[in-house]
Amino acid sequence: QVQLVESGGGLVQPGGSLRLSCAASGSIFRINNMDWYRQAPGKQRELVAGTTSGGSTTYADSVKGRFTISRDNAKNTVYLQMNSLKPEDTAVYYCNSNLRPGGSAWYHDYWGQGTQVTVSS
Repeated sequence: QVQLVESGGGLVQPGGSLRLSCAASGSIFRINNMDWYRQAPGKQRELVAGTTSGGSTTYADSVKGRFTISRDNAKNTVYLQMNSLKPEDTAVYYCNSNLRPGGSAWYHDYWGQGTQVTVSS
């Protein structure tokens, strides 16, 4: 059974940094994208940053220059380095991946359980 497990959230002061990790485990044949989304209270879930299997990256305008997504294909893990954090970055951050499980001919979307990031003084 494939699982995505996030870690690294917490409480940080404005201007601070956090690093999120998301590890995909289980029987996995191939991973396409690995992305980070976030959802703040009362708002829709939004894409924060994404990375493809080829190494291309994309960022929401609101985090460009502050967040960096990276990926370790050997570990099936994606990271999100968040610097210069602002109160408006407060949200639950979710990992998403489109991958092909072992023994399956199809690609599926998987989500992690989410990790809370709170930026407050």
